[in-house]
Formats: sequence, C-alpha cells, structure tokens
Amino acid sequence: MRQTELLAATDHGIARAARLLRGGELVAFPSETVYGLGGDARLDSTVARIFEAKGRPSFNPLIAHLPDLAAAEHYVTFTPEALLLAEHFWPGPLTLVLPLRPGAGISPLATAGLETLAVRVPAHPVARALLRAFGGPLAGPSANPSGRVSPTRASHVMAGLEGRIAAVLDGGACEVGVESTILGFGDGVRLLRPGGLPVEALETVLGQRIAPHMTPKAPDRPTAPGQLGSHYAPGALVRLEARAAETGEILIGFGEVKGDLTLSEHGDLVEAAARLFHILREADVLAGTEGRIAFAPIPETGLGQAINDRLRRAAAPRP
Repeated sequence: MRQTELLAATDHGIARAARLLRGGELVAFPSETVYGLGGDARLDSTVARIFEAKGRPSFNPLIAHLPDLAAAEHYVTFTPEALLLAEHFWPGPLTLVLPLRPGAGISPLATAGLETLAVRVPAHPVARALLRAFGGPLAGPSANPSGRVSPTRASHVMAGLEGRIAAVLDGGACEVGVESTILGFGDGVRLLRPGGLPVEALETVLGQRIAPHMTPKAPDRPTAPGQLGSHYAPGALVRLEARAAETGEILIGFGEVKGDLTLSEHGDLVEAAARLFHILREADVLAGTEGRIAFAPIPETGLGQAINDRLRRAAAPRP
C-alpha cells in the first residue's frame, strides 16, 4: 500500500499537489460542495486510476473542474442559457453538461463515451488556487469509494482512500456539503441532478422553468454524475420519513423531530445540507453491523431537493 500525503493548504502544499497532478497522480482537493478526487481529465491512464481508486463504474461520467469560464470554453460549447447561468453563478456549486468541442482532448473515460462534458468552476479558494497552479481540467468525482458517503473533510477522504491515492489537500470543512446542481441543455434546460444550488434561484435568473429531474431511461447508463440508483450509501440500511426510531435504529432528526443526531435542530436546510454526509458517517458508526439509520422528513423545497435526492439514493436497494 502506498503512503498518502496529507498536504496543508499553503503555497507549498498547493504547489506539491499540482506537481503530483502533472505527473498523472491522484490528489483529493476541497471544494465548497464536497472533496473531489482530482486527476488530469485528459489522460486515460489517470482517469482509469480514478475509477480504480473509487471502485467507480466506468459508465458514470465525471465532472471536469476548471479555474474560470474562459478555460471552460476551450472544452465545451455554451448555449445562450448555459452562458447566462455560468456568468451569474460561477464560481459556485453549478455543473453544466454541454457539447464537447472537436479536439478538446478530454479522455473518453471521463465522458463515459458521451459527446458531452460536465464542467464546473468551483468557488473554494484552495480549489481555485490548485486549478490555476495545475493549468488544466481536473476530473473530480467525490473523493470516496464509489457509492459510499461523500467526504466533507480531509479526514473523511483519508478514511476511505488512504493508500489508494497520492495526496489529500486539506482545505478544512466544506461549506455547502452536498454536490453541485447539474443541468443539461438541448430542448430547453433540464435538471439532471439537484444539488447545492436551489433550482428556484436558477429559474429566477433564466426567466423560465427548468424541466424536472428524471431517472435515466437506462439506469446503468447515466447522462450525468450521481444518477446511479443506489449511491451515497452508508454500511447500515436507511429508512426515510421517520418520526420515531424503531428497534435497533439510529434516528436522525430535523426540526421538530428530535433524534440521536440531528441535521438541524432549527429546521435550517442550509445547515442540514452542510451536515448531511458528516451525520451519515457518524450514524453509520453508531448503527454498527446490525443497526439501521432512520431520517426524519425533509421538506422537498430549496436545498431539501438535493438532501432528499441523496437520502433516497442512500436508502435504495443495494446492488
């Protein structure tokens, strides 16, 4: 097993991380959403190592992280709607799935063989500094074993991937705590994955409705990251819409529903989103091998859409 370096988010640590990435290595890095497992999106061998490290299905496309809009335009073609949203919400927790430019040089492993690429400009200052130092597109799925709870702290990454990757760049706890919202463009604008940017905010800027999220026609051929049915799953089984714990359950409260742990005592969806994956990990430890985890109801509004999406995937039947 290799030794995984834990790098401080200093000029020296960022420079070291960029050197490793230029050498084809994998480095986990912080974003405002969750920690990403970074690798050069142009190199087949590096992208393959991302799949290997995560145990991630190769048909699940990856997000390419870039330092700014101008850099993204080198790789994809923007529709007018996509450009409007990018100018308004980047940097931030928004991913846009757009047509690849001819000769873009992105590994087909990163696109899962599709003619589109998911692109994002993260807001986290450490991520942006790393992207500038690296000077290319970073494929960056969540830095955890595939299907498991996404990491919002460097310690979470080390717990799941230590020995499998070259380094973890420690930028502290993630502020948003759930993955980015993903939109697709074609016949209108469609929500491909709810996430850290509420749909209502996007619709206000667009001046039009966004078509709702739909499950891919072929469940084993998602069109964007995070669309697999069973995903973000802890070891323990998960039950949703619980107002009281049953025997052997750890209850996760929200608002007026009190529990062993809580996403937010005050019913704050922003706080709940930021705490979600951390609480899942805590509850998984408390539940042990025989227990279950029960979640209180979460409103299906704003960030509640993203939280419920993650919880439904965590509770889905396991493959």
